[in-house]
Amino acid sequence: MQTMAIQIQDDYVNDFMSYVNNHSDSITITKDKNLEYDPYFYERQKQLQQDIEDIDNGHAEMLSSEQFDTEMDIFFKDLKSNANI
Repeated sequence: MQTMAIQIQDDYVNDFMSYVNNHSDSITITKDKNLEYDPYFYERQKQLQQDIEDIDNGHAEMLSSEQFDTEMDIFFKDLKSNANI
């Protein structure tokens, strides 16, 4: 068995559901709650897993709140100074 995500044009839903009902012995439809709340759930989950892996293996650095605030202050000061050029 394979699991797939499909997108159906609104005006085709009834035809699609008729097809599914006619082939109900081969097709099962279940709603994925994750996708109801966030259509990009699985893409975001995959990116988060990659980010964690990058941090763990040293390819990315996780900043503390204080480090982040300092870096952002420097960034905005640079933006302001370059805007005045």
